[in-house]
Order: sequence, then C-alpha cells, then structure tokens
Amino acid sequence: MYAIIETGGKQYRVQEGDVITVEKLNVEAGKKVEFDKVLIMGNGTDLQIGAPYVDGAKVFGSVVENGKAKKVIIFKYKAKKDERKKQGHRQPYTMVEITGIGADKPAKKATKKAEPAAEAPKAEAKAAAKSDVKPSLSMKKDELIAFANERGIAVDAKATKQVILDAIEAALK
Repeated sequence: MYAIIETGGKQYRVQEGDVITVEKLNVEAGKKVEFDKVLIMGNGTDLQIGAPYVDGAKVFGSVVENGKAKKVIIFKYKAKKDERKKQGHRQPYTMVEITGIGADKPAKKATKKAEPAAEAPKAEAKAAAKSDVKPSLSMKKDELIAFANERGIAVDAKATKQVILDAIEAALK
C-alpha cells in the first residue's frame, strides 16, 4: 500500500517502512507524527483519489531526527560595480519513518524483539530458497563470493566476476 501526502508545501509518495526527509516539523525525535493531508491512497489496482484530500485517511510515522541540510552558498556579483555578497544557508529538516498507512502500527524495532521464535522458520525457508538459487551474471561480485563461501567452493576474491562465476558453475557440476 502506498500514499501520496502533502507536508511543508511538498508532496511525497510513501510506503510503510520508508524514511523521508520533510520540511522541519515542531516535533522532537522519537515522537509520533501523523499526516492527515493524504492526496492519494493506493493498493495495487484499488486507488482512492481525494478532492483535494481523501476523507478519513491518515499516514502515521515516527520522527527519526531533526537536523540541518548541507550548506548552500549564495554569491551575488555585479560586474564593474565592485559589488559582491556572499551568504550561506542550511535548510532545517525532519527525518520521518513511516510506520503505517490508514492505521498506526508498532515500530519495526519492537516487532523484531517480540518475534525471535518466528525468525527461525524464516531462516530455514531462506536457506532452502538459497539452495535452489543458481549463480548468474546479474549477481554482484560480492554476492557471488558469498554464494561460493556458503557452499564451500574456493574462489579467488580478486578474480573477475566472470572467472568467479565459471569456478562456481564448474564446482556445482
């Protein structure tokens, strides 16, 4: 599910788990924030478009940090007039992690601590899925090296991607 929200005179497309940087909000880090100016809410083929806002729709988030962006230098100059003006500006911002669309959900950090037993079946499923994975040229070099190490295949980390791929394929045959 995704939504397009309006805050600080700008529009942002957000999904649950996204971390966005918006214009400064007067909220401390760690506090919850909700955006009620939702322009569009969508879930695949289901799309709700507001006129101008979707009724009753809200996007929930938690403030990660407040800060200032990199400095922008403004230099004004008029030729032959001995007129120069140098000025700097750092725009304040608020970084927000989206925790829910339509309904507030607990932060991801809390769910990871609460479900350690549920992680074990997921790890087994990932291991089973990895056994079916075939190395391909679309994989990155470090992914190929990790793939080889998981299966006990000796490869030279300094070799080219194609050489590593050939070594893995030869070992799997």
